[in-house]
Amino acid sequence: MRLQTFSRAQIVQAFTSHCKARAANDNRGFKQEFEELTDVGKDLPTKAAEVEANREKNRYPYILPYDHCRVRLSVQNSAPHTDYINASFVPGGGSERDFICTQGPLPNTTADFWRMVWEQNVRIIVMVTALRHKDIVLCDKYWPLEPGTVHHGLIQVTTVTCKQGPDYSVTSINLRQRHCPTDRTVTHYYYHTWPDRGVPRNISSLCVFTEQVRRHLEAIPRLGPAVVHCSAGVGRSGTFVTFLWLMQLCVRGIHPDIRAAVEDLRLHRMWMVQNLEQYIFVHQCLLHWLSGGTAAGSPPIQGISLKPQEGLHSSSSRGERTDRRHRRHRHSHSSDRAQTGMQMFHPAKLLRRLLPSSSALNPGSHILN
Repeated sequence: MRLQTFSRAQIVQAFTSHCKARAANDNRGFKQEFEELTDVGKDLPTKAAEVEANREKNRYPYILPYDHCRVRLSVQNSAPHTDYINASFVPGGGSERDFICTQGPLPNTTADFWRMVWEQNVRIIVMVTALRHKDIVLCDKYWPLEPGTVHHGLIQVTTVTCKQGPDYSVTSINLRQRHCPTDRTVTHYYYHTWPDRGVPRNISSLCVFTEQVRRHLEAIPRLGPAVVHCSAGVGRSGTFVTFLWLMQLCVRGIHPDIRAAVEDLRLHRMWMVQNLEQYIFVHQCLLHWLSGGTAAGSPPIQGISLKPQEGLHSSSSRGERTDRRHRRHRHSHSSDRAQTGMQMFHPAKLLRRLLPSSSALNPGSHILN
Protein backbone atom coordinates (compact mmCIF):
# COMPACT_ATOMS: atom_id res chain seq x y z
CA MET A 1 0.00 0.00 0.00
CA ARG A 2 1.38 3.35 -1.04
CA LEU A 3 0.53 6.49 0.84
CA GLN A 4 0.31 9.92 -0.72
CA THR A 5 2.22 12.46 1.33
CA PHE A 6 2.39 16.23 1.28
CA SER A 7 4.96 18.95 1.84
CA ARG A 8 5.06 20.87 5.10
CA ALA A 9 3.85 23.98 3.24
CA GLN A 10 0.82 22.08 1.91
CA ILE A 11 0.00 20.75 5.36
CA VAL A 12 0.33 24.22 6.91
CA GLN A 13 -1.98 25.71 4.29
CA ALA A 14 -4.65 23.04 4.66
CA PHE A 15 -4.50 22.93 8.45
CA THR A 16 -4.61 26.74 8.74
CA SER A 17 -7.76 26.81 6.62
CA HIS A 18 -9.20 23.98 8.69
CA CYS A 19 -8.63 25.90 11.93
CA LYS A 20 -9.90 29.20 10.56
CA ALA A 21 -13.15 27.55 9.54
CA ARG A 22 -13.67 26.04 12.98
CA ALA A 23 -12.68 29.23 14.82
CA ALA A 24 -15.30 31.26 12.95
CA ASN A 25 -18.43 32.44 14.75
CA ASP A 26 -16.99 32.26 18.24
CA ASN A 27 -15.23 28.89 17.77
CA ARG A 28 -18.47 27.22 16.71
CA GLY A 29 -16.71 24.47 14.78
CA PHE A 30 -14.41 23.59 17.67
CA LYS A 31 -17.33 23.52 20.10
CA GLN A 32 -19.35 21.25 17.83
CA GLU A 33 -16.46 18.82 17.34
CA PHE A 34 -15.73 18.68 21.05
CA GLU A 35 -19.38 18.12 21.96
CA GLU A 36 -19.53 15.24 19.47
CA LEU A 37 -16.80 13.52 21.49
CA THR A 38 -18.67 13.73 24.81
CA ASP A 39 -20.04 10.18 24.89
CA VAL A 40 -17.14 8.39 23.20
CA GLY A 41 -16.21 5.32 25.25
CA LYS A 42 -18.76 5.97 28.00
CA ASP A 43 -20.17 2.42 27.87
CA LEU A 44 -16.84 0.61 28.07
CA PRO A 45 -16.53 -1.43 31.29
CA THR A 46 -14.14 -0.64 34.15
CA LYS A 47 -14.82 -3.66 36.35
CA ALA A 48 -11.25 -4.18 37.61
CA ALA A 49 -10.97 -0.57 38.78
CA GLU A 50 -14.22 -0.81 40.71
CA VAL A 51 -13.25 -3.86 42.76
CA GLU A 52 -13.19 -2.87 46.43
CA ALA A 53 -9.53 -3.83 46.85
CA ASN A 54 -8.53 -1.55 43.97
CA ARG A 55 -10.53 1.57 44.79
CA GLU A 56 -7.87 2.98 47.10
CA LYS A 57 -5.40 2.77 44.19
CA ASN A 58 -7.38 5.34 42.18
CA ARG A 59 -6.41 8.96 42.78
CA TYR A 60 -9.82 10.11 41.51
CA PRO A 61 -12.79 7.73 41.97
CA TYR A 62 -14.43 8.77 38.70
CA ILE A 63 -11.37 8.41 36.42
CA LEU A 64 -10.80 4.71 35.84
CA PRO A 65 -9.04 2.59 33.19
CA TYR A 66 -11.14 0.55 30.79
CA ASP A 67 -10.81 -3.20 31.20
CA HIS A 68 -9.94 -3.90 27.57
CA CYS A 69 -6.77 -1.78 27.54
CA ARG A 70 -5.70 -1.44 31.17
CA VAL A 71 -2.08 -2.19 31.98
CA ARG A 72 -1.82 -5.47 33.85
CA LEU A 73 1.02 -5.91 36.32
CA SER A 74 2.45 -9.29 37.22
CA VAL A 75 0.59 -10.99 40.08
CA GLN A 76 2.61 -10.87 43.30
CA ASN A 77 2.76 -13.92 45.59
CA SER A 78 -0.47 -15.27 44.07
CA ALA A 79 -2.32 -12.39 45.75
CA PRO A 80 -5.49 -11.33 43.93
CA HIS A 81 -5.75 -7.78 42.54
CA THR A 82 -1.97 -7.16 42.67
CA ASP A 83 -2.08 -6.87 38.88
CA TYR A 84 -4.06 -3.61 39.03
CA ILE A 85 -2.79 -0.09 38.37
CA ASN A 86 -4.75 2.93 37.14
CA ALA A 87 -3.01 3.02 33.77
CA SER A 88 -4.09 2.48 30.17
CA PHE A 89 -2.39 1.54 26.93
CA VAL A 90 -3.23 4.16 24.29
CA PRO A 91 -2.34 4.41 20.59
CA GLY A 92 0.12 6.82 19.08
CA GLY A 93 0.38 5.80 15.45
CA GLY A 94 2.22 2.50 15.45
CA SER A 95 0.08 0.25 17.62
CA GLU A 96 -2.64 0.20 20.26
CA ARG A 97 0.00 0.52 22.98
CA ASP A 98 2.52 3.15 21.91
CA PHE A 99 1.93 5.04 25.16
CA ILE A 100 0.81 4.33 28.70
CA CYS A 101 -1.30 7.12 30.17
CA THR A 102 -1.61 6.92 33.92
CA GLN A 103 -2.42 8.94 37.02
CA GLY A 104 0.23 10.56 39.17
CA PRO A 105 1.46 7.97 41.67
CA LEU A 106 -0.03 7.86 45.17
CA PRO A 107 2.00 6.84 48.26
CA ASN A 108 0.41 3.40 48.07
CA THR A 109 0.92 3.00 44.29
CA THR A 110 4.46 4.32 43.78
CA ALA A 111 5.98 0.83 43.98
CA ASP A 112 3.39 -0.36 41.46
CA PHE A 113 4.27 2.55 39.17
CA TRP A 114 7.96 1.60 39.09
CA ARG A 115 7.07 -2.07 38.72
CA MET A 116 5.02 -1.11 35.65
CA VAL A 117 7.93 0.89 34.24
CA TRP A 118 10.23 -2.10 34.72
CA GLU A 119 7.84 -4.77 33.43
CA GLN A 120 6.83 -2.75 30.35
CA ASN A 121 10.46 -1.86 29.54
CA VAL A 122 9.69 1.86 29.63
CA ARG A 123 12.61 4.17 28.74
CA ILE A 124 10.84 7.55 28.64
CA ILE A 125 8.51 9.06 31.25
CA VAL A 126 6.74 12.36 30.52
CA MET A 127 5.25 14.19 33.51
CA VAL A 128 3.04 17.18 32.69
CA THR A 129 1.90 18.35 36.13
CA ALA A 130 3.38 20.06 39.13
CA LEU A 131 3.61 17.98 42.30
CA ARG A 132 1.32 20.40 44.13
CA HIS A 133 -1.06 23.26 43.52
CA LYS A 134 -1.25 25.35 46.69
CA ASP A 135 -2.29 22.83 49.36
CA ILE A 136 -3.46 20.17 46.93
CA VAL A 137 -1.19 17.24 46.11
CA LEU A 138 -1.50 16.52 42.39
CA CYS A 139 1.17 13.84 42.26
CA ASP A 140 3.34 12.27 44.94
CA LYS A 141 7.11 12.53 44.52
CA TYR A 142 8.19 9.18 43.14
CA TRP A 143 11.83 9.88 42.22
CA PRO A 144 14.70 11.77 43.91
CA LEU A 145 14.67 15.40 42.80
CA GLU A 146 18.41 15.60 43.54
CA PRO A 147 21.08 12.98 42.75
CA GLY A 148 20.50 10.09 45.12
CA THR A 149 18.78 6.73 45.53
CA VAL A 150 15.42 5.58 46.89
CA HIS A 151 13.79 2.15 46.96
CA HIS A 152 10.18 1.45 46.00
CA GLY A 153 9.29 -2.20 46.46
CA LEU A 154 11.80 -4.26 44.51
CA ILE A 155 12.97 -1.33 42.38
CA GLN A 156 15.97 0.86 43.19
CA VAL A 157 15.55 4.35 41.71
CA THR A 158 18.65 6.53 41.35
CA THR A 159 18.68 10.08 39.99
CA VAL A 160 21.96 10.47 38.10
CA THR A 161 21.75 13.89 36.43
CA CYS A 162 19.15 16.62 36.11
CA LYS A 163 19.08 19.55 33.67
CA GLN A 164 16.77 22.35 34.82
CA GLY A 165 15.01 24.87 32.61
CA PRO A 166 12.45 27.59 33.32
CA ASP A 167 9.45 25.44 32.38
CA TYR A 168 10.73 21.88 32.46
CA SER A 169 13.57 19.62 33.50
CA VAL A 170 15.13 16.49 32.04
CA THR A 171 16.42 13.87 34.48
CA SER A 172 18.42 10.71 33.83
CA ILE A 173 17.29 7.92 36.18
CA ASN A 174 18.97 4.57 36.75
CA LEU A 175 16.72 1.62 37.62
CA ARG A 176 17.81 -1.65 39.15
CA GLN A 177 15.64 -4.51 40.30
CA ARG A 178 16.62 -6.17 43.55
CA HIS A 179 18.63 -9.37 42.98
CA CYS A 180 18.96 -8.50 39.27
CA PRO A 181 22.45 -7.76 37.89
CA THR A 182 21.29 -5.55 35.04
CA ASP A 183 20.17 -1.94 35.23
CA ARG A 184 18.34 0.43 32.90
CA THR A 185 18.37 4.13 32.15
CA VAL A 186 15.07 6.01 32.03
CA THR A 187 14.77 9.63 30.91
CA HIS A 188 12.25 11.65 32.90
CA TYR A 189 10.78 14.73 31.17
CA TYR A 190 9.08 16.96 33.71
CA TYR A 191 6.98 19.92 32.47
CA HIS A 192 6.05 21.48 35.81
CA THR A 193 4.38 24.71 34.65
CA TRP A 194 1.28 23.15 33.06
CA PRO A 195 -1.69 24.11 35.29
CA ASP A 196 -4.30 21.57 36.37
CA ARG A 197 -7.28 21.38 33.97
CA GLY A 198 -5.71 24.18 31.92
CA VAL A 199 -3.07 24.86 29.28
CA PRO A 200 0.48 26.22 29.44
CA ARG A 201 0.92 29.96 29.04
CA ASN A 202 3.94 29.56 26.78
CA ILE A 203 3.07 27.71 23.57
CA SER A 204 6.65 27.91 22.28
CA SER A 205 8.00 26.31 25.43
CA LEU A 206 5.64 23.34 25.15
CA CYS A 207 6.43 22.98 21.43
CA VAL A 208 10.16 22.80 22.19
CA PHE A 209 9.53 20.32 25.01
CA THR A 210 7.32 18.07 22.88
CA GLU A 211 9.71 18.21 19.93
CA GLN A 212 12.53 17.12 22.24
CA VAL A 213 10.48 14.12 23.41
CA ARG A 214 9.50 13.30 19.81
CA ARG A 215 13.10 13.30 18.62
CA HIS A 216 14.14 11.14 21.57
CA LEU A 217 11.42 8.61 20.74
CA GLU A 218 12.59 8.56 17.13
CA ALA A 219 16.21 8.03 18.15
CA ILE A 220 15.85 5.06 20.50
CA PRO A 221 14.72 1.47 19.85
CA ARG A 222 11.04 1.05 20.65
CA LEU A 223 11.61 -1.40 23.48
CA GLY A 224 8.45 -0.45 25.34
CA PRO A 225 5.78 2.24 25.50
CA ALA A 226 6.48 5.73 26.79
CA VAL A 227 4.66 6.65 30.00
CA VAL A 228 2.77 9.95 30.06
CA HIS A 229 1.06 11.19 33.21
CA CYS A 230 -0.35 14.27 34.85
CA SER A 231 -2.51 14.10 37.98
CA ALA A 232 -5.46 12.10 36.64
CA GLY A 233 -3.78 10.97 33.43
CA VAL A 234 -6.50 12.23 31.08
CA GLY A 235 -6.59 16.01 30.45
CA ARG A 236 -3.02 17.19 30.15
CA SER A 237 -1.77 13.70 29.33
CA GLY A 238 -4.30 13.37 26.51
CA THR A 239 -3.44 16.81 25.20
CA PHE A 240 0.29 16.01 25.15
CA VAL A 241 -0.16 12.61 23.46
CA THR A 242 -2.51 14.08 20.82
CA PHE A 243 -0.03 16.85 20.01
CA LEU A 244 2.91 14.44 19.82
CA TRP A 245 0.93 11.96 17.72
CA LEU A 246 -0.06 14.61 15.18
CA MET A 247 3.49 15.99 15.05
CA GLN A 248 4.61 12.49 14.03
CA LEU A 249 2.01 12.49 11.27
CA CYS A 250 3.07 15.87 9.93
CA VAL A 251 6.76 14.94 9.93
CA ARG A 252 5.82 12.06 7.63
CA GLY A 253 3.83 14.30 5.32
CA ILE A 254 0.36 13.21 6.48
CA HIS A 255 -2.45 15.63 7.17
CA PRO A 256 -3.35 15.78 10.90
CA ASP A 257 -6.86 15.06 12.17
CA ILE A 258 -7.13 16.08 15.82
CA ARG A 259 -10.77 15.13 16.24
CA ALA A 260 -10.18 11.57 15.03
CA ALA A 261 -7.08 11.20 17.20
CA VAL A 262 -8.94 12.34 20.34
CA GLU A 263 -11.82 9.99 19.52
CA ASP A 264 -9.37 7.10 19.22
CA LEU A 265 -7.70 8.02 22.51
CA ARG A 266 -11.05 8.25 24.31
CA LEU A 267 -11.81 4.68 23.28
CA HIS A 268 -8.73 3.71 25.32
CA ARG A 269 -8.95 6.06 28.32
CA MET A 270 -11.85 8.22 29.44
CA TRP A 271 -11.78 12.03 29.19
CA MET A 272 -8.60 12.21 27.13
CA VAL A 273 -8.24 15.95 26.32
CA GLN A 274 -10.57 16.92 29.13
CA ASN A 275 -12.04 20.26 28.10
CA LEU A 276 -12.59 22.61 25.18
CA GLU A 277 -9.66 24.80 26.15
CA GLN A 278 -7.27 21.86 25.85
CA TYR A 279 -8.89 20.71 22.60
CA ILE A 280 -8.41 24.12 21.00
CA PHE A 281 -4.91 24.35 22.48
CA VAL A 282 -3.80 21.25 20.55
CA HIS A 283 -4.74 23.03 17.32
CA GLN A 284 -2.91 26.19 18.36
CA CYS A 285 0.23 24.22 19.30
CA LEU A 286 0.24 22.30 16.05
CA LEU A 287 -0.21 25.50 14.03
CA HIS A 288 2.61 27.14 15.98
CA TRP A 289 4.95 24.17 15.56
CA LEU A 290 4.16 23.70 11.86
CA SER A 291 4.95 27.36 11.24
CA GLY A 292 8.34 27.05 12.92
CA GLY A 293 7.40 28.83 16.12
CA THR A 294 10.16 28.11 18.61
CA ALA A 295 11.14 31.46 20.12
CA ALA A 296 9.59 32.36 23.46
CA GLY A 297 6.66 34.71 23.03
CA SER A 298 6.20 34.02 19.31
CA PRO A 299 2.75 35.25 18.29
CA PRO A 300 0.04 32.85 17.13
CA ILE A 301 -0.79 32.65 13.44
CA GLN A 302 -2.62 35.77 12.37
CA GLY A 303 -6.32 35.60 11.62
CA ILE A 304 -7.16 32.72 13.95
CA SER A 305 -8.72 33.35 17.35
CA LEU A 306 -8.44 30.16 19.37
CA LYS A 307 -9.31 31.53 22.78
CA PRO A 308 -12.12 29.47 24.37
CA GLN A 309 -14.97 31.10 26.23
CA GLU A 310 -15.20 31.30 30.01
CA GLY A 311 -17.28 28.67 31.70
CA LEU A 312 -16.08 25.86 29.45
CA HIS A 313 -13.30 24.65 31.73
CA SER A 314 -13.62 21.30 33.43
CA SER A 315 -14.58 21.44 37.09
CA SER A 316 -14.96 19.01 39.95
CA SER A 317 -18.74 19.36 39.82
CA ARG A 318 -18.72 18.48 36.13
CA GLY A 319 -16.51 15.51 36.97
CA GLU A 320 -19.00 14.32 39.57
CA ARG A 321 -21.85 14.61 37.07
CA THR A 322 -19.83 12.66 34.53
CA ASP A 323 -19.06 10.04 37.18
CA ARG A 324 -22.76 9.53 37.80
CA ARG A 325 -23.40 9.34 34.06
CA HIS A 326 -20.66 6.74 33.66
CA ARG A 327 -22.18 4.66 36.44
CA ARG A 328 -25.63 4.91 34.84
CA HIS A 329 -24.54 3.91 31.35
CA ARG A 330 -21.77 1.44 32.08
CA HIS A 331 -22.82 -2.11 31.27
CA SER A 332 -21.41 -5.55 31.79
CA HIS A 333 -20.10 -6.48 28.35
CA SER A 334 -16.38 -7.11 28.18
CA SER A 335 -13.82 -6.72 25.45
CA ASP A 336 -10.75 -8.90 25.73
CA ARG A 337 -8.75 -7.06 23.12
CA ALA A 338 -5.28 -8.57 22.94
CA GLN A 339 -2.42 -6.42 24.17
CA THR A 340 -0.12 -6.74 21.20
CA GLY A 341 3.59 -6.03 21.21
CA MET A 342 5.15 -2.70 20.32
CA GLN A 343 5.48 -1.90 16.62
CA MET A 344 7.35 0.78 14.76
CA PHE A 345 5.33 3.83 13.66
CA HIS A 346 3.33 2.98 10.54
CA PRO A 347 1.66 6.03 8.96
CA ALA A 348 -0.54 4.01 6.59
CA LYS A 349 -1.97 2.10 9.54
CA LEU A 350 -2.74 5.34 11.34
CA LEU A 351 -4.27 6.95 8.26
CA ARG A 352 -6.67 4.03 7.80
CA ARG A 353 -8.17 5.00 11.17
CA LEU A 354 -8.30 8.69 10.29
CA LEU A 355 -9.04 8.47 6.56
CA PRO A 356 -12.62 9.83 6.34
CA SER A 357 -11.86 13.09 8.13
CA SER A 358 -8.39 13.39 6.60
CA SER A 359 -9.85 13.16 3.11
CA ALA A 360 -12.42 15.82 3.95
CA LEU A 361 -9.67 18.13 5.10
CA ASN A 362 -8.00 17.98 1.69
CA PRO A 363 -9.90 16.28 -1.14
CA GLY A 364 -6.62 15.62 -2.92
CA SER A 365 -5.32 13.30 -0.20
CA HIS A 366 -5.94 9.60 -0.72
CA ILE A 367 -4.38 6.17 -0.45
CA LEU A 368 -3.26 4.46 -3.63
CA ASN A 369 -3.44 0.65 -3.67
